[in-house]
Parts: sequence; structure tokens; C-alpha cells
Amino acid sequence: MIYLALGSNLSSSFGSRFKNINLAIYHLKKNKIYVIKKSSFFETPSYPDKKNPRFINVVVSVKTKLSPTNLMNVLISIEKKLERQRAKKNDPRTCDIDIIDFNKKILNFKFNNFNLNIPHKKLVHRNFVLYPLMEIAPKWKHPKTKVIIASLIEKLSDIDKKSILKIEKN
Repeated sequence: MIYLALGSNLSSSFGSRFKNINLAIYHLKKNKIYVIKKSSFFETPSYPDKKNPRFINVVVSVKTKLSPTNLMNVLISIEKKLERQRAKKNDPRTCDIDIIDFNKKILNFKFNNFNLNIPHKKLVHRNFVLYPLMEIAPKWKHPKTKVIIASLIEKLSDIDKKSILKIEKN
């Protein structure tokens, strides 16, 4: 199974943060990336600058025949369609899509002058990925360390555990 994390902390000309995420999912489907499950929406403070707008995040499980590189090409094109600007790292953005797990493989490759690591090196510290992932894949194990997701969440700081809010809007 492939897991993708989607986030938004800025509105776009299409609408709200929620609308951006729903449109991103729509575009995944249009590109033959089949969404199997979608988590609830979760809201968290912006990282690393908490003064920036709060993020809305979801995780989806998907199936596709695309290679990791071709999948990244599609994800970047969806982010662009949804008006993502790449000025500075961690700037507020209309849409961000990351590959969390690609069929349990450990991958390191160059993509558009970036070194990509799947699973993401900081995944174990990201409440906005772990909580939605736990909701749709409660038995998921980290592909590299084989640690179950409940243990990863347990290791989060108290601040990270308290700063995430599940939102019932769909």
C-alpha cells in the first residue's frame, strides 16, 4: 500500500484549506491514483513557525502503477495546479503532498535536485502524519525500523500529542 500525507495552511483561489485537500484528492483520482481510504481532517499548528496559519492534514492510502518518480511528478503537478508557491522551505502553502510509504520500500533518490527519502526521515516526529495514518492503518509499521504506529505516537512529546485536533468536517 502507498500512503500519502496531504496538508494545506493557506486558502487558494479554489477555496479553503479543506477545499484544497479535497481538490488534491480529486486530482489524484484523475491521474489513476486510486484512493482506498482517507483519514479525518486533523488541524495542527504550523511548523516550525507557529505564527503562520494552522495546517489541515489528512493521510490517504492509494494504489497506482506509477513508479515513485512518476508519482512524485504527478504530486508536484497537483501542488502547482492548487497554486503552491515554493519560495522558502516551510513557508505557508496551499497544498503539500508527501509520500509516506511506498509499498513498504525504503527508497532514496534524486528528484528535481532534491534528495528524497521514503519513508520521510522526520516521519516519526510528525503528529500531523502519525495520527491520520493511525486512523486508516492502525497496524502500520515503519518500513525501516518495523516499529508499530501506536508506539511511534506514544513516543511523541506531550505538546505534540495535545496540539493536534481531529476535525469532523468532510
